[in-house]
Amino acid sequence: MQPPVKSGPRYNNMIQVDKVRVIDDEGENLGVMYTREAIDRAAEVGLDLVEVSPSADPPVCKFLDVGKYRYEAQKKANAARKTQKTQELKEIKMRPNIDDHDYDVKMRNVNKFIENGDKVKLTLRFRGRELSHQELGMNLLKRVQEDVEEIAKVEAYPRMEGRQMLMVLAPK
Repeated sequence: MQPPVKSGPRYNNMIQVDKVRVIDDEGENLGVMYTREAIDRAAEVGLDLVEVSPSADPPVCKFLDVGKYRYEAQKKANAARKTQKTQELKEIKMRPNIDDHDYDVKMRNVNKFIENGDKVKLTLRFRGRELSHQELGMNLLKRVQEDVEEIAKVEAYPRMEGRQMLMVLAPK
């Protein structure tokens, strides 16, 4: 009994059909032949027979060096991973009665993070009696929203979580 086949190409001992369409190592179509004969022809060349398109009728197989094939696939996957941009969530913490200069510094950081393609989580922490004046926090977050309107959109609108008010901004 053969082990279960994972998704991807099937190799010499995993091809389970009688006849296959064969393509050699130079990409030429050798036509339809018996699987056993195709495996022998691939072995003569020093390569493996790999099922490339199992859904075709008959399935298409190719002469390949399996080790080299896996190595190339790994290199492609690594190259794709290198070029992909991961989006981080940066956090900016404020207080509801923040001073103008401090606000400007925080907004510079928010703009920098958004221009780099990161999301920004704004956290407003209330302490003591500030909690009874939540409208100050809401006004501050509306002000932030208006200041970054051109470069960012609000992903999560302001909401209270315990003693903090949260809002998430994402680049447009």
